[in-house]
Amino acid sequence: MPDLLASAHDGSSLAVVAPASAAPIGAPALSWRDGEILRDGVAHRILAGSIHYFRVHPDLWEDRLRRLAAMGANTVDTYVAWNFHERVEGDIRFDGWRDVERFIRLAGEVGLDVFLRPSPYICAEWSNGGIPFWVSGRVAALRTSDADFLAAVDAWYDELIPRLVPLQASHGGPIVAIQVENEYGSFGSDAAYLAHLSEGLRRRGMVEMLTTADGITPDMIAHGSVPGAMTTFTFGTGVPVAAALRREGEALMCSELWGGWFDHWGERHHVRSADSMGGTVRELLDEGGSVSLYMAHGGTNFGLWNGANHDEMLQPTVTSYDSDAPIGEDGTLGEKFHALRALFAPFHSGELPPVPPQPRRQRAASTALEPVASLLDVVRATPAVGEPSPRPLTFEQLGAEDGLVAYEAEVSFPEDATLTVDGLHDRAVVFLDDRRLGVLERDGQTTLALPVEGGGGWLRLLVESLGRINYGPYTGEGKGIMGGVMIGRRFVNGWTHRAIPQTAPDLVGAGGDDGAAVASFDIAEPLDAWLAFPDGSKGMVWLNGFLLGRYWSVGPQETLYAPAPLWREGRNEVVVLDTDGLGSRVEIRERPSFGETEEFIGS
Repeated sequence: MPDLLASAHDGSSLAVVAPASAAPIGAPALSWRDGEILRDGVAHRILAGSIHYFRVHPDLWEDRLRRLAAMGANTVDTYVAWNFHERVEGDIRFDGWRDVERFIRLAGEVGLDVFLRPSPYICAEWSNGGIPFWVSGRVAALRTSDADFLAAVDAWYDELIPRLVPLQASHGGPIVAIQVENEYGSFGSDAAYLAHLSEGLRRRGMVEMLTTADGITPDMIAHGSVPGAMTTFTFGTGVPVAAALRREGEALMCSELWGGWFDHWGERHHVRSADSMGGTVRELLDEGGSVSLYMAHGGTNFGLWNGANHDEMLQPTVTSYDSDAPIGEDGTLGEKFHALRALFAPFHSGELPPVPPQPRRQRAASTALEPVASLLDVVRATPAVGEPSPRPLTFEQLGAEDGLVAYEAEVSFPEDATLTVDGLHDRAVVFLDDRRLGVLERDGQTTLALPVEGGGGWLRLLVESLGRINYGPYTGEGKGIMGGVMIGRRFVNGWTHRAIPQTAPDLVGAGGDDGAAVASFDIAEPLDAWLAFPDGSKGMVWLNGFLLGRYWSVGPQETLYAPAPLWREGRNEVVVLDTDGLGSRVEIRERPSFGETEEFIGS
């Protein structure tokens, strides 16, 4: 399987040997007693903001961390995304973009503490909630004490945790707190699983303050808490409720204060005003609480890492994770940044770092998209995976992480026949020989008419995973065709599968209305840019071989962030693979467009 991120950073692709754990050289940095967080016996406030290293190009980590420090934060919080590091079972990577140790060390050099959230599940609107697809493809009960799940978690922790132990404050590093699990009280009730995680962290050498995080209901707190870990809360508003739910002796902390919100395709762009966000932060601080703003800098769901929610229907998350954050997707500092800087400044004994300048951007430009291959050309150029099977196989059975898989079978059918896909996850473009018949969607049309006169030919369904569910009871759900394909009442048998690579198509041909197209820009200086595809339909975009993400005409997102490190002086190539209808041009825009907005406060 190609590594989408290998070309994005100069880090070595060689295996990295985990450092040996050393005995602690000091006491844990933080503790809690009598309703306060203490640092060296003195009352302390955690003033944090979330930045996810996996959503920010590594050449920009330091810039974003310095902007966070200038906002007045004293701590950065980040998840560790398991599936980002172990895309293939047993091939665990900590190089290049995956060098989480480097991110943590950079935070310390900038002067920030680190609140680390390494649990196997992270939610985070990230594919599969951070759990590798190969785990969810074979484990019946995720996030429980199921033996197979614990064995996979333990193998991962045996590689991850020894790297983090020397980075704790007790060893002179910046890690001061570690989260055991994430919003477990809204998912399950397996106390043995939580205890296994907590004890596993301690047994492997993590000595700093442990926490959990849950929503503000008694039931969530009861089922998400674990002895020895301080309970923290997640909310958009609700300081009085959280204060009332705080357990005896524990400090009040909101570990996710939702100052903005993420977006789904087909919805409006969610925003929250600076006054609304600032009011809740001020209320929490006045109550004596600590805070981590989610997100301080949202970053980007590069590649196909976006997750999805499910609320009576699939709700795939867009490529941008801007989340209306104080530090924008390209580092822009907005009104919320300055509001938080003013709120946090009184908690510092000295002056805050100076406000960094706004990022520079490329000038607007436009260039033509030249079609080079039809969608069927791309499919036919892809080799088959494995042997033919009687029924269609799922992505998990094929070892396909995400993206596109072509399902092919030879069929015959009578007059007035219909085609039905049972368990489509998530979207399929249907062809009969060279004829495009239509599009099927899991929550929409799953049946279409075959040519009325009857006949036969090669049936091809190009199935796309729109994002693996990251929250709720459907987390870990499979992708592809989960049931079968029927003509009338009978199953279609004899399937061949082709997993379309997540690398840019490099075919050269006449092209067509759909498929692959290429454009180029000559750039004098590599700077940030926003790419737009104003008359494109639904596609994936590569810049100089790196998969930026998806665009989709249903909105709301209209531009894709293309950070400066992905550009080069001189000629730059943009490749598009559009399943529904190629546009005629690509534009560089100087500002992002996230679509029509609506005020929204998460709950």
